[in-house]
Amino acid sequence: MTDQKPTHRVWRVGADIDTDALAPGAYMKFGIDEIARHCLQRVRPEFAGQVQPGDVLVAGPNFGIGSSREQAASALVRLGVAAVIAPSFNGLYFRNAFNVGLLLLTCEQAGTLAEGERIALDPAAGRIDRPGAVPSELHCETVPAFLLEMVRAGGLLNLLKQRQTS
Repeated sequence: MTDQKPTHRVWRVGADIDTDALAPGAYMKFGIDEIARHCLQRVRPEFAGQVQPGDVLVAGPNFGIGSSREQAASALVRLGVAAVIAPSFNGLYFRNAFNVGLLLLTCEQAGTLAEGERIALDPAAGRIDRPGAVPSELHCETVPAFLLEMVRAGGLLNLLKQRQTS
């Protein structure tokens, strides 16, 4: 049995990705499934149709700017995105993401990750492992245990339900 961490395929987007790109306003009257089908269509039209569960999104600074719509994080969760890695996040987006169970990694060196690259995440240690790449490891801000617990539970509401029944 191997102790290797699972790897995740990288999808790249640029800086200043706003909540309207993640959850376009024209689809907000529909459910999250429809919103997710249009996630990032303005910047990566193929994204929603081709992203696979466990893939990660790597962005430039200011990810999640714009409105406070929770659906902007929920759409990525619905598509199976394992994490978003960026040098910085909008504060409201950061809170919404963890509340719906989406892992965010703040990493100054996010821009060195390549489209299609396979990486392993260690959010508790604040590390991204890059098998076969140089540098082979990137350092990120560590994610506090209580936020990791929320992600593992699938979001704050699920965590509270688990605690209530235990």
